[in-house]
Amino acid sequence: MSQYTDYYQYEGNLAEATLQQQPTVQDDGRLGLQLDSRTINALTRTSRPKLGRVPQLSHRWSKALAPQPRPADSEPFTTKLNIVIQVVGSRGDVQPFVALGTELKRHGHRVRLATHNTFESFVHDSGLEFYPIGGDPTELMAYMVRNPGLIPSVQSLKAGDIGKKRIMVEEMLRGCWLSCVNPDPITFAPFVADAIIANPPSFAHIHCAQALGIPLHMMFTMPWTSTAAFPHPLVNVKFGRVDAAEQMKVNYLSYGVVEVLTWQGLGDIINKWRATLDLEDIAFSQGPRLTEKLGIPFTYCWSPALVPKPRDWSENVDVCGFFFRDPPDYTPPPALAEFLRDGPTPIYIGFGSIVIDDPNALSHMLLEAIRITGTRALISRGWSKLDGPQSDNVMFLGDCPHEWLFQRVSAVMHHGGAGTTACGLLYGKPTTIVPFFGDQPFWGNMVASSGAGPEPIPQKAITVGRLVEAIEFCSTPQAAEAAASIASKMQSENGVKQAVASFHKHLRPYVVECDIIKGLPAVWEYSRRRNTIKLSKLAADILMTHLKIDGNKLQQIETRKIIIETRRWDPLTGVLAAVLGATTDVARAAVRAVKQPVRTLSRRDQHDQRDELNSIELRPTNFYIRPKESRSCVAVTKSAALAFVLGLGALVKAVATAIVEIPFTFTEGLWQFPRLWGHQVRDFGVIRDWKAGLATWLQVLVFAFYDGLTGLFVQPYLGAKEDGPLGVFKGIAKAIANLHLMLLAGTFVTSFQPV
Repeated sequence: MSQYTDYYQYEGNLAEATLQQQPTVQDDGRLGLQLDSRTINALTRTSRPKLGRVPQLSHRWSKALAPQPRPADSEPFTTKLNIVIQVVGSRGDVQPFVALGTELKRHGHRVRLATHNTFESFVHDSGLEFYPIGGDPTELMAYMVRNPGLIPSVQSLKAGDIGKKRIMVEEMLRGCWLSCVNPDPITFAPFVADAIIANPPSFAHIHCAQALGIPLHMMFTMPWTSTAAFPHPLVNVKFGRVDAAEQMKVNYLSYGVVEVLTWQGLGDIINKWRATLDLEDIAFSQGPRLTEKLGIPFTYCWSPALVPKPRDWSENVDVCGFFFRDPPDYTPPPALAEFLRDGPTPIYIGFGSIVIDDPNALSHMLLEAIRITGTRALISRGWSKLDGPQSDNVMFLGDCPHEWLFQRVSAVMHHGGAGTTACGLLYGKPTTIVPFFGDQPFWGNMVASSGAGPEPIPQKAITVGRLVEAIEFCSTPQAAEAAASIASKMQSENGVKQAVASFHKHLRPYVVECDIIKGLPAVWEYSRRRNTIKLSKLAADILMTHLKIDGNKLQQIETRKIIIETRRWDPLTGVLAAVLGATTDVARAAVRAVKQPVRTLSRRDQHDQRDELNSIELRPTNFYIRPKESRSCVAVTKSAALAFVLGLGALVKAVATAIVEIPFTFTEGLWQFPRLWGHQVRDFGVIRDWKAGLATWLQVLVFAFYDGLTGLFVQPYLGAKEDGPLGVFKGIAKAIANLHLMLLAGTFVTSFQPV
């Protein structure tokens, strides 16, 4: 990022300081943090943001935003891919990706949308392939209304909701993986993904991409990338006595708070599932902000006219515009057509897939507000089954396409889902948002700051009076003018086309075309007599079928290799973590080396006993015929011996890994330690083989002396520039500490790298 080029691991300080501040849960379920300057400095101790000149914020985020050029992809993308789109959420979350999938299909890609079973017909009706990942969105929405934020309520804990949701997440993780590799559940057409598009709540995305070695592209309707422009939508930050620069720091750090709490709740489930994919566990220090740290491309599907791209988002992040599907053909029922024709233009009220605890009470308040204001209203029943007496001024609706309906109303009131918000603003309708959870408060604030609607009304603060005020606000010329201004800008955008262009732009470096069948991606590499060809799945299958190549010599092409490393912050915690991990691995391997052969022999004994009991034949002379042995003792002994050898090999490997890893983590901890006082150290990249290891050894050895010695002059100068004369002494102290640590790291590298 331009302003935060190295916002390095701060999760340890973040978790500690967050706990000390005793975060609270707000009425809307968001996490409440009240921070002062001391806490902010503690949070940014290991990574000092380079803010430069910070503008005075007349609005808490607007001045930190700047319009950015939208992605352009002039070159045609000729390679046709198998793309799986993984989406978790409500219908409003799924619908934008239906529009995206339809556009990708127009470009010749094969598109599979993997989401909840409930949306199968919705996806199929759009002409896309569907794969069920499990999970119940109705139950999920009901849970989110009861627990709208990050921390569940006591009632949910007592009811066992947390355990149920963890089971649901496990099911969806498995479903997401199968969506990448399983045939079509209806046609049984083979399918292996060449690329993944996902929204963050699907959770499986980065791990599936790592297992398959394919590109991943994230897309979402709410901010999920750290920025100083505004806080995370799920965090409500209360500032103490802090200036604008510190406010921006806290905004940035709020994204880490959400990631830490999310990983704390789901990290064990994800690591357990990763083991089934033969992937290593992810350390707690690495799990939060994983996609961001790996530089995964991210496209946000909202209008830059409403929320421009923040200045500190890097080039791998695009803001493309809202995703709108092709308007469906719709003929209104006679009752609806008559209601629209026989009176003033009504307002629209609806809360979509939100499951409300007391729909009768809400229905009563809505009807009373409509009566007081004298307006006419169309009320969508939604998943909550809102209902009441109908009249000349009120009509309750079933399903009706927003694209058709919103063109025929004067204003809209809804829950603040990104898709519904976008549709209302596209047609220039003043908007009242009643947020329940998630990104809905964020969109409520965005609409209010634009002038196109009143301040959002949290669901727990709904009163007849506030509803009346909101309806009256949306009837003003000022609100209509602001909404029309946003609409004119949005109508010049094409979010879906821009998102596809963004996807192709970031995908292009990782796509290798087949040498035999042009237009298909290469996934295999075949070498023979110093000649190498790259083959697609189809080309390899044809050549193997006709015995032209040996399938055993095919090597997989990992078009996007993802490596997740555990970074060490200091030598002490690094060594302790390495020793603990190595001890666990060695103990587990030792137990397995003994347990597996015993289990093999035990299964043989149990099998023989069952055969003997099942084959007893009673005779008049009271004797039985001994059954024939159904299993060879020699074969069982061989199996047990093989299990022991394999277990012993795993034990030797675990010991060898420990011998290498423990001194390496100590060295890395020494090298990274100066980060604790804000010094930026060199990153030598990922060690993938012995060549990279040798190069790293030489680099550490050389730069340990170079950086350590030059720091004796650079650090005092920087200290004087920052803190005056006192800073000179601080700089000298830092330089001496850096020199000793780097020389010590270089010494250990020289001693242990050959191992």
